[in-house]
Amino acid sequence: MISILFRKHFLFYYTFIFTTSIFCQKSITDTNILTKFNKTLKLYSDKSYLNARTNFIALKDNPETSLVIKTNATYYEAMCAIKLNEVDADKKVLNFVDKYPNSNKVNLAFYNVANYYFANRKVAYALKWYNKIDFDKISQENRNEINFKMGYSYLIADKFTLAKGHFIHLINNPKYGNDSRYYYGYIAYKLEDYGLAESTLKEIEDNETYRIEVSYYLLDINFKAGNFKRCLVIGKELIQDKKRDDLSEISKIIGESYFNLKKYEEAIPYLKNYEGKDGKWTNTDFYQLGYAYYKQNDFEKAINNFNKIIDQENAVSQNAYYHLAECYLKLDKKLEALNAFKTASEMNFDYEIKEDAALNYAKLSYDQGNPFMSVAEVLRGYLKKYPKSSAYDEISQLVISSYIYQQDYDGALNFLAKNKSKENLKTSQEISLYKGIQLFNDAKIEESIPFFTNSSKSLDISVSNKAKYWESEAFYRIGNYKKALNGFLTLKDKIDVTNKDFKLFNYNLGYSYFQLNNYAEAATFFEKYILNETEDGNTKDDALVRLGDSYFALKKYEKAIYSYNEVVQKFGLAADYAQYQIGMIYGFIGENSLKVDYLEKVITEHDASDLKDDALFQIAQSQISLKDEEKAIETYGRLLKNHPKSIFYPKVLVRRGLLFYKNNQSDESLEDFKKVAKNYPNSPEAFEAVANARNVYIDKENLDDYLKWVSTLDFINVTNSDIDNTTFEVAEKSYFESKDAEKIIKNLTNYTSRFPDGINKLKANYYSADVLFKIKAYKRAIPYYLAVIEDEQNEHSEEALLNLTQIYLKENEFNNALPYLDRLEQEAYQPKNIIYAQSNLMKGYFETEAYDFAIEYAKKILRKEKIGKDLILDAKVTIARASFKSEDLLSAEEFFSEVEQISTGEIKAEALYYNAYFKNKENQYLASNKVIQNLIANYSAYKFWAVSSYVIMGKNYYGLNDVYQATFVLENIVKNFKQFEKITEEAQTELIKIKEEESKKNESIVKPEVKN
Repeated sequence: MISILFRKHFLFYYTFIFTTSIFCQKSITDTNILTKFNKTLKLYSDKSYLNARTNFIALKDNPETSLVIKTNATYYEAMCAIKLNEVDADKKVLNFVDKYPNSNKVNLAFYNVANYYFANRKVAYALKWYNKIDFDKISQENRNEINFKMGYSYLIADKFTLAKGHFIHLINNPKYGNDSRYYYGYIAYKLEDYGLAESTLKEIEDNETYRIEVSYYLLDINFKAGNFKRCLVIGKELIQDKKRDDLSEISKIIGESYFNLKKYEEAIPYLKNYEGKDGKWTNTDFYQLGYAYYKQNDFEKAINNFNKIIDQENAVSQNAYYHLAECYLKLDKKLEALNAFKTASEMNFDYEIKEDAALNYAKLSYDQGNPFMSVAEVLRGYLKKYPKSSAYDEISQLVISSYIYQQDYDGALNFLAKNKSKENLKTSQEISLYKGIQLFNDAKIEESIPFFTNSSKSLDISVSNKAKYWESEAFYRIGNYKKALNGFLTLKDKIDVTNKDFKLFNYNLGYSYFQLNNYAEAATFFEKYILNETEDGNTKDDALVRLGDSYFALKKYEKAIYSYNEVVQKFGLAADYAQYQIGMIYGFIGENSLKVDYLEKVITEHDASDLKDDALFQIAQSQISLKDEEKAIETYGRLLKNHPKSIFYPKVLVRRGLLFYKNNQSDESLEDFKKVAKNYPNSPEAFEAVANARNVYIDKENLDDYLKWVSTLDFINVTNSDIDNTTFEVAEKSYFESKDAEKIIKNLTNYTSRFPDGINKLKANYYSADVLFKIKAYKRAIPYYLAVIEDEQNEHSEEALLNLTQIYLKENEFNNALPYLDRLEQEAYQPKNIIYAQSNLMKGYFETEAYDFAIEYAKKILRKEKIGKDLILDAKVTIARASFKSEDLLSAEEFFSEVEQISTGEIKAEALYYNAYFKNKENQYLASNKVIQNLIANYSAYKFWAVSSYVIMGKNYYGLNDVYQATFVLENIVKNFKQFEKITEEAQTELIKIKEEESKKNESIVKPEVKN
């Protein structure tokens, strides 16, 4: 408010003294010089400082100028420099003083320069020159003026004590008294000497010039002196004057007075009417209004004020956060309360609040989960910090259960390992079981086994049995069927198969026997499983099929047919396979007509079946057995037409060619044989076709054409065939009989070196690849598999393609794997290999960022009628992720929603993250936070998705106008999760945005510096 009088005092008190000297005229020259000086002085008086300075310099430098005029010219030259704001003006004045120290204008020079700077509001410069003045050589009037101006300059420079010393002498001065008394009182007010301020200002409170300012100061003085009731009287009177420009400040004082008198309801309207300093409130302002609402049980409004308090640590903030937490609890916002208690517990201004907040933080962490650190860590931190707490035993009991609740089994095991006891050993063995199951569900099968082994030693029979069951299941999953079987057998008489935990026990035991070719035992346990399984489903269907396979292998055909028929009749999983197997059984028992009937149903009743070409091939074989060769030729034709990529294609051509030959259709026969030789060179069928064609040519007495044709076939070497076969037989024998892999490879390499285009080249390359694959010499196997595959489709190409792609996929060489996976999909005979190809094409295209193709294959998989749950999940996850990457957010949201319903573990956490993400984008902030709370409570072990979701939570809170929660969450991400660099960068960016925006409304917030 001192600025109101600033202009007045500068304009009123600024004077500039002109002194005219009377000179004696000694001569004409002196007269001319004096005349010139007076004219120049006139220029100076007219403010023509530039011209005046030039003339003063000329006069000063004129050797004929008298000393008096030189002195005056030097003085006025310096004054001109001051007026013109020249850089060296100060030096000119000092030079004048140094040169003419006895001049009566020295004091005047200091005075004029000081006044000039004072008039131009350069108080620091003015003070510098005022302090040079010799007060003994000036009049009392000028002394009073200088005292006033120096006091005012010190006041402007916030040097209150120095200013006070100048004003004290002028309080009773008739000219400067009122102003000095006002400033003296104001300084006392600023120095918090409220008694002196009040007594001084009261003397002029009725003066109209100062009334408005003084009335406010007196009000504020009473407030700061704690006279709150008096403030209410004064303030309510002042606030009636609507013309005042300090109504906001008066309202604030009235509101705070009511607040301090604990009259919170009356305080609220006045506190609300405060407009802030430059439109900004402080954290204390928000606290007072928030607390007033809190005391009125208006918790929503209390939160809306408390939660704007950020970026400061002091007693006000600690109180605010504690009460903010209480408000959240009243509204059942427990996670938000947890965060506020945490902040209050980390401040040291009130120990009682600190400890109570820490206890509430620990309990809420256990109840709700903790986003930023493990619950066990929070609880252990509390125990360590407050060992004498009355809640010590209660918190101690929660530590282990918190580890289990958060699925932080590693943490639990580590904690128990450091606190060894019989009871803890028992607990650790149980937790080891949970850890194993967690790894198993995350497809980390081999990693899970040691945990199951450990928990299988538990003295708790329930834990031990579960562990042995899961251990056996794990061995089965990695193909170690003997260990799996042995493990299952140890449980045979110990568990209740009707218990949901062991529901698949007989099924798994049956499968273990089945994989070890013990079909009799396999059938026994498949039957037990089917008998106990009351609900139809894929697993029961599969058990029925495998039971049929077991009876088939045991030649118990009637039982096999019965089992297969169970699946066929309800069109269950692998119904086409069961139908096919029934047909094959009828073929084995010589019922070829029935075989044909059942195999025809595979073709007509199962549109998506991969066994149609198999069925056609077998139908033709049965028709030949039934002497219906014409029908067989027709069936072979159907296969060739409808399944051009079938593995049976070359075989069918050879067999149809033989039927044509038998029926004297020589030309048709030769056409089929030549197709095989041309399209499948080096294959066994090609050599058979050449041999059969030779017979046709001989019958036609056309050996020359035969020889001419054979000469075009690179793979036929008539003269070396015997040597070729003999050499290969040696290598093949070692392949089947020797266990020395290097010896086998040596023999096979010997053959391929001698006969690079030999008759048995295909088999030699396949055998070499197979041996190397089995000993895990994968890179060495690759060229041999490539050689097999280059021979087009053959009897080994399917397995070669399968194993080769497995090698590439193990090394994540997706670009190498993709073309061979594509070929495997087209050529595979076994349905499981087709599924394998399609699922890995889906994954490979995703990994190589060909998202459209990844989605295409995922949808192709989902269109299949009978596929496993895991593959359905993989396909939907792929569509969701690829759609998001392709910015098809509608599809991404749809499929992530489906994934969320059917997933567990890390994929569930990922799906929940995207659920929260999409809800945030749709401004559904509360719903988004609810999803994140679910993620935090149940899937926080998957840190990446949990931490990523916290960024969304921060955005949600800001969308809900909860500034405290938004900044708390984002700051804790930056502080606690530096291992996730991109996430912390995003959190930091969001934090800066929020603080920049809030600093426009809250004076207590320091606007953050943006780092380049």
